[in-house]
Amino acid sequence: MSSQKKVTLFIQCLVDTIYPEVAEAMVQVFRRLGISLTCPTDQTCCGQPAFNSGYRRQAQVAAKHFIEVFEDSELIVCPSGSCVNMVRHHYAELFRNNPQWLQRAQDLAGRTYEFSEYLVDVLGVDDLGARFDGKVTYHDSCHLLRGIGVQKQPRKLLHHISGTDFIEMHNSDYCCGFGGAFSVKYPDISNAMVTDKVKNIIDTGADAVVACDMGCLMNIQGKLSRMGSDIKVMHLAQILAS
Repeated sequence: MSSQKKVTLFIQCLVDTIYPEVAEAMVQVFRRLGISLTCPTDQTCCGQPAFNSGYRRQAQVAAKHFIEVFEDSELIVCPSGSCVNMVRHHYAELFRNNPQWLQRAQDLAGRTYEFSEYLVDVLGVDDLGARFDGKVTYHDSCHLLRGIGVQKQPRKLLHHISGTDFIEMHNSDYCCGFGGAFSVKYPDISNAMVTDKVKNIIDTGADAVVACDMGCLMNIQGKLSRMGSDIKVMHLAQILAS
């Protein structure tokens, strides 16, 4: 692995502020593979919350800072398909009338990957020697699946975890109802959606539900907790580091 390019870690806000253990698990996986890492301490939000809420000018400020921080990186890897989708697709929309920044954004987008996408599609790795004893199901987060087309990669990795019985849930690709600001603006609709999602998770008999975005998992975890369920909620990086 010594010939591989250095990976610069792009740590999603939710991971940085609430679930740092996910970033630590991702680092463990990369170190196991002998990947050289760096993590800029001056990175901030990529601008997605502002962009999704219609604050394009504020999103541009965040996006410009992101580009300045990361544009010298060989490869950028993030434990969130949602944030990668923002950089890969929506930066081009933000800067469509600014040719200089558009070019910089597009150059960066081509080097930015979601965690499972990087492992499977770039490194060609699907077995990390991980072990988890129990039944596991997987939730497809919306931006990861529909935005950047990542579907098979997490499943390939999960199928190679020793001791794991992987079970597909019904409607695994249905939204969990989080959607960032959506869950705050429309709590009743969000709760109805996560109720359906959690029912499908419980119906699998799984011991753990895995996903690649902590926004979804935070929402699912909250509902499971309120229902008194003991089903574990794990980011893909965490189960791969086990």
